[in-house]
Amino acid sequence: MKELMKGIAKELSISTSQVEAVLSLLEEGNTVPFIARYRKEMTKGLDEDAIRHIEEGYKYQVNLKTRKEDVIRLIAAQDKLTPQLEQEILACEKLSQVEDIYRPYQQKKKTRAAAAIAAGLEPLADYMVNKKGTESLEKYASTFLNDKITTMKEALQGACDILAERFSDDLKLRNYTRKLFRSGVVYTKIKKNAVDEKKVYQMYYDYNERVSTLANHRVLAIDRAEKEKVISVEITIDQEKLEDYGVRNVIWHAREDSKEYVRSAYADSLKRLLLPSVEREIRNELSQRAQDASILLFSGNVEKLLLQAPLKNKTVLGFDPAFRTGCKLAVIDPTGKLLQIDVIYPNEPHNKKEESKKKILALLDKYPIDIIAIGNGTASRESQNFVASVLKDYKRNVQFTLVSEAGASVYSASVLAKKEFPDLQVEQRSAVSIARRIIDPLAELIKIDPQSIGVGQYQHDLPQAKLSEQLDFVVLKAVNRVGVDVNTASASLLSHVAGLSSAVAKEIVEHRNKEGRFTNRKELLDVKKMGPKSFQQSAGFLRIMDGEEVLDSSSIHPESYAIAYKIMEKLSIQGNELGSESVIEKIKKVDLSALSKEVECDEYTLKDILDAFTQPKRDYRDQYEAPLLRSDVLEITDLKVGDELEGVVRNVVDFGAFVDIGLHEDGLIHISKLSRSRVSHPSEVVSIGDILKVKVFSIDEQRGKVGLSLL
Repeated sequence: MKELMKGIAKELSISTSQVEAVLSLLEEGNTVPFIARYRKEMTKGLDEDAIRHIEEGYKYQVNLKTRKEDVIRLIAAQDKLTPQLEQEILACEKLSQVEDIYRPYQQKKKTRAAAAIAAGLEPLADYMVNKKGTESLEKYASTFLNDKITTMKEALQGACDILAERFSDDLKLRNYTRKLFRSGVVYTKIKKNAVDEKKVYQMYYDYNERVSTLANHRVLAIDRAEKEKVISVEITIDQEKLEDYGVRNVIWHAREDSKEYVRSAYADSLKRLLLPSVEREIRNELSQRAQDASILLFSGNVEKLLLQAPLKNKTVLGFDPAFRTGCKLAVIDPTGKLLQIDVIYPNEPHNKKEESKKKILALLDKYPIDIIAIGNGTASRESQNFVASVLKDYKRNVQFTLVSEAGASVYSASVLAKKEFPDLQVEQRSAVSIARRIIDPLAELIKIDPQSIGVGQYQHDLPQAKLSEQLDFVVLKAVNRVGVDVNTASASLLSHVAGLSSAVAKEIVEHRNKEGRFTNRKELLDVKKMGPKSFQQSAGFLRIMDGEEVLDSSSIHPESYAIAYKIMEKLSIQGNELGSESVIEKIKKVDLSALSKEVECDEYTLKDILDAFTQPKRDYRDQYEAPLLRSDVLEITDLKVGDELEGVVRNVVDFGAFVDIGLHEDGLIHISKLSRSRVSHPSEVVSIGDILKVKVFSIDEQRGKVGLSLL
C-alpha cells in the first residue's frame, strides 16, 4: 500500500501524506467536491482535479500490481521465471511494460509458430541461432522428420516460423521499431472509389507529416477519413536501419549454415508480424493521445459554458428563429418563470414584418424586457436583422444577444421538458430554454446531455464511456463550485450536488412542494431518504436565501457554524453585517495564524469562513464574462482588413478559437494569431465565454470566412 501511494505521489508531484489522506477520505465514502471544499486541512488544499487524479492513479496502481502478480505466476507455471526476470517485472511502472515482458511467454493460439512448436520443432529453431552444435543443420533437421513433418523443407520452415515470432516478441527489437515509427512519416492518399462530395478531407488526399509533429486534431481527422473509406493511411520508416539491426543483433549470432534461413525468418518477421503490429500500436497510441486530449478539451469547454456568468435580475425575451414555421417567443422573468409565449412570421416565406414588429413592441411595452436572446440556428441571421430594426427606434435601451441553440431541441423533446411544460409545443419550449440559458446557464444547461452542447472537436468519434465519465465529473464540479438554492433548484440540478442521488433530489422537490420552502438547512434532515452521510456531503453546497439562519446562504458548512460564530464574536461582527464594508475592513486586518490558534481552527477552514463573511452570497460565476450584448447586426461586406471588433469565444479547438463577432459564421483566431510568443494550446490564452478585442486580418466573402488576431 505504501509503495502504491509513493508511486501516485511521485506521478502527481505531491506528498505521500496527501495521497494517504485523500484515499482515506474516499474510503470513508466522502465525495470529491466535499473533500476539495471541506477537508482542505487534511489534503493540504488539493482541488477536485488533483483528488480525482489520485483516485484514478490508485486504481491504476492496483491494476498494475495485480497484473504483475498474474504475469509472474503465469511465467512461473511454465518454469521459465528467473530472479532477474521477476525483478524486471516488479520494476515496471506501466501496464504496457509488463505486457511487453510477458509477450514471449504468452500462450498463443492458431499462429504458424504455435503449430510448429506443437509439432516439436522448437529445439530446431534454438539450434539455428546457437553456434555450439557440431552437427550440420541439415543432419540435425533430419532428426525431426516423422509422419507429420515429412520433408526437410517443412521442418526448416516450421523452425523459421518460430524464430519469426520470437523476433517479433523481442523487447529490444520492438522498442527499437517503436522508436523508428515514432520518428517516421504518416502518408495519406485518397482511395480510388472515395466518396467525399463536400471535400471535407481534401487536405488529406495527398498528405504527409512526421509522426512527432502530428497535431491531435489532424490525427482525429485522419482517423475519421480512414474510417469513412476516403483515404488510406500508412507510416513509413527507415527500414534499412531495421535491416542493419537484424544483421548486427540477430543474423550474426546464427550458425554459419543457418544464416540464410535466419535472414529469411527475420525478413518474414518484419513484414508479416513486427511492422504491422508496431504500426497499429503507434497508430493506436496517436489516436489514444488525441482522444484523451480531445476529451479534456471538450470537458473543459463544457465546464466554461456551465460557469458562464448569469444575467441576474433581468427579464428576457427568448427568440427561437425559423422560416416557414415562424419564430417562437417566450418572455421569462428573472427567476426563470414563463410569463407569455407567442409566435411571429417576419422571415421567408411569410415576410409579415410589420405584424411581427407590432407583436414584439407590444411585448416590450407589456413587460420590463431588458434583453432579447436569439438562438443561433436556422434563420438566426434574418431574425437578428429583424430584431435590430425593431430596436433601432424603440424608446428603451433594449439589446439582443446571440445564444447557442446546441442541445435546445434535445431538451425540448425530452421527458423533463414535457413534464415542465406539458402544454407547450417543442419549438415553444426551445424559446424558453434559449432565454433561460442567459438568466442561469448552469441551471438550464444541466438539463441537457453535455455531449449535445456542441463545444469541442470530433466528440462523436471519442470513446463514449470515457467521455461521459469525464463530462459527469465536470458537471459535478461546476454545480458544487457554484452551489444550489435548495428552494428554487430543479430535481435535475439537485441530483448533481455532492451526496445527493436522483431519488433524494426528487424527494427534496417533493418535500418543498408539500411543506413549502425550507427555512434552514436542518430541515433537510426531514426529507425522505436524506441520511446523515448525504446531509454531511451536500449541506454546504445547498443554500437557503433569506432563511432563519444567516449562515445558511453561505458556503460555510453547518459543521463549522460553532467556529464561525466564535470568530464573529471575536471580531465583533453581527449576522446582518456580513458582506458589508466594515466587515471587509475588519477581516483585512486579521492575523490568520494568531486567530487560528485562538479559535482552535485550521487555517484552511478559517480562511474559507472569513472569505464567506466578506461575500456571504458570492456567486462563483461572477468572475467570468457575462454575455456580449448587441444593438446592431454586422455583415461581412461591412468589414475590411484592419478593423478592430469585440467578440465572444464560442468554441476552443486544438488549432484556435472561434469568435462570434456578429456575423453569420464565427471568425477564427488561429493559434498562431493568439499571441506573439509561442502557444502550446489555445486554451492557455482563451476560454469559452471570454469577451475579446480582435482585429480582422483576412476576409473570404465567397466562403463567409473571417480570420482574426487577438489584440
